[in-house]
Amino acid sequence: MRFPAGLYKSLVSCTIKNSLRGIKRFPLVLMLEPTHRCNLACAGCDRIRLNAETHAPDLSLDECIDAAVRSGAPVVTVTGGEPLLYGQLRALIAELLRLKRYVYLCTNGLLAGSLLRQLTPHPGLSLNFHFDGMEETHDRVTGQKGTFRTAIEAIKRAKEEGFRVCTNTSVYKYTGMEELEQLFDLLTRIGVDGILISPAFSYQSVKEEIFLSREEATERFRAMEYMFPRYPFMGTPMYIDFLQGKKRLLCTPWGNPTRNPLGWKSPCYLVTDTYYESFAELMAKTDWDTYESGRDSRCRDCMVHSGYEASVMRQAFSNPYELLKLLLWNLGGT
Repeated sequence: MRFPAGLYKSLVSCTIKNSLRGIKRFPLVLMLEPTHRCNLACAGCDRIRLNAETHAPDLSLDECIDAAVRSGAPVVTVTGGEPLLYGQLRALIAELLRLKRYVYLCTNGLLAGSLLRQLTPHPGLSLNFHFDGMEETHDRVTGQKGTFRTAIEAIKRAKEEGFRVCTNTSVYKYTGMEELEQLFDLLTRIGVDGILISPAFSYQSVKEEIFLSREEATERFRAMEYMFPRYPFMGTPMYIDFLQGKKRLLCTPWGNPTRNPLGWKSPCYLVTDTYYESFAELMAKTDWDTYESGRDSRCRDCMVHSGYEASVMRQAFSNPYELLKLLLWNLGGT
């Protein structure tokens, strides 16, 4: 099974409860950034640039838990910055699990010793390591030699200790097919439970010409067709069809709201127009229709899973065939 049965049960329960209440727009995944501090300076990341400009203090533990409760999202992705630099991480993870949230803890793996000392394996906890390619590429993107090997060793140790481990890879203009295949071969060989992949998003604050246009991304993911049955990808078949240009999806920007040290980020994890003080303000004041339609020019090339996997869930619940296809895929079918 690609995702724990309990996670699917929580997503289904959340969808049904909100539908019965007549609520059309609700989150499935909270993107929680307790800190924007990081121990790397990766190309393509705008959080390090944001942190350099604002020097905003970390969220308190209470603010983090309040965000999880108020959003009501059954899944919480703890990211950043590097969340392992957050002083209250152990208490945060423990409280989120107590609240029966499914937690994805993102990390670059450099603080592996600290990570594995702070946490114990739990069915609701997944560790998520980011890789942008094999060793030479990954170390160049992160700006620090040795980061690839450190992260790989961290995964091996995490698996030995019984953690559920997944990885996340962003595809850039320079990302080669052969290198992706080598990376996925390696990750599969060392036992990762799932691999997330999507085109990288072109943040306005990142000036380098490293991002794929939508047409280029579609061409790249069509060329990857032979890889999808071979590796434990976590992207749903509907999302992969979207990436390959076989399926049209509208974005669901409210599906993955972001809470970080500056507030509730509007409209989405990737695009920033403003920050609101409360989750209620975010939901009430954001012009969702504009961003859902893709009319904003900044959305033109975006195909990132944070905006479109929630769309897959929306569509599945309005189409029994799509729902059955999704359930069979999670059970291990294609």
